[in-house]
Amino acid sequence: MNILFTCAGRRTYLLKYFKEQLGDEGKIVATDMQLSAPALTAADVKIQVPAVYADNYIDITLQICKDNNIDAVICLNDLELPVLAANRDKFEVLGVKVIVSAQEVIDVCFDKYLTAQYVTGLGLKTPATFVNYNEAVKAIESGKLTFPLVLKPRWGSGSIGIEFVGNFQELEEVYGMLIKKVRKSILATASLGEEYILIQQKIEGQEYGLDVMNDLEGRNRAVSVKKKLAMRAGETDKACTVDNPQIKEIGKILGEKLKHVGNLDVDVFEENGEYYVLELNPRFGGGFPFSYEAGVNFPKAIIEWLKGNEIDSRILQPRIGETFAKCDYLVRTDS
Repeated sequence: MNILFTCAGRRTYLLKYFKEQLGDEGKIVATDMQLSAPALTAADVKIQVPAVYADNYIDITLQICKDNNIDAVICLNDLELPVLAANRDKFEVLGVKVIVSAQEVIDVCFDKYLTAQYVTGLGLKTPATFVNYNEAVKAIESGKLTFPLVLKPRWGSGSIGIEFVGNFQELEEVYGMLIKKVRKSILATASLGEEYILIQQKIEGQEYGLDVMNDLEGRNRAVSVKKKLAMRAGETDKACTVDNPQIKEIGKILGEKLKHVGNLDVDVFEENGEYYVLELNPRFGGGFPFSYEAGVNFPKAIIEWLKGNEIDSRILQPRIGETFAKCDYLVRTDS
C-alpha cells in the first residue's frame, strides 16, 4: 500500500499519521514545488514537481505513480483539488485511487458564494453573503447587512486575502485593494469573471471546527467536533474536542447531502445560540490533528477501505474534553 501526498507543504503531522498506520506494509511518497517543504521530511520518497497549473503537472504526477507503484493519491491543497478531479480517469487507468471528491462537490466548496447558497438550501444558517459590490451597499443602506463585514477572495485558500471592515470608507478602500491583490496572486488563475471578492456579515462568537468523515463511496461515517481556543495564520492553533449534538448534526447533514469523499473540514460559528456554517474544505485541514490525537483514526479507516475491508466505527469517535496545542519546531530539509 503506497500512498502519494501531493502539495505536501507543511502537513508533516498528516504524513506521519498515515506512516504510523501503514507500518512496514507500504511507503509514503510526497511531492511539492520545493524540496524544502517541511512535510517532505516525513516521507519515504520526496519528489519536486512543477506548479499545479503547469501544463505537464498531471503527466509528471502520473509518472510518479507508475514509478512508485502508488495505490492512492491524497491532495492537501485547495487549488489542486479541481485539477486532480478533472484528471481522475487517467489515474484510475493505472489502478490509482484519487481520494478527491467529484468536481461538483469541489465547485460548491471552492466557490464561497456557492457554499453560502448550498448551505442555505439545506436549511442551515450561513452569514449574509454578497459578491456584487453595489448590491452589498444597498443591503447595508437598508439594514439587511451591517458592519463589521468580512471581505475575502470568492475562490480562496487558507487565510489569503481575508480582511475586516467597519465602515463605508474601509469597505471601498479594502474592496479595491483586494481586487488588485487577487489579480497579482496565485488565486488569479482560479478566480472567474468580475465578481471574485466576497462581502459577508462578520459573525461574532465561538468558532468550532468539524472533521466530517465520509468513506471512499461518499457515505458519512462520523463527525468530530472541536472547540477552537486559538487561531494562528488562519489555522487552528489550540482546540478541545467537545460533545455538541447540534453541531454534530450539522456535520452529518453536510456529509450525507454533499457526499464528499474522505475528510470535509468545516468551520462553524455560534452566535446567540445560533450556528452558522462558514467554510467547507473537502480535504484534510489544519484542525485534523486535534481529532487524531483525541483518538480519531481516520488514516487507518482510509487504509482499510483501500484494502476493501470494513472498520469498527468506534475508531472514528474522539475522546471528549481533550485539549491540544500546536507548537513550532525545526526540521532539517536539505538533502
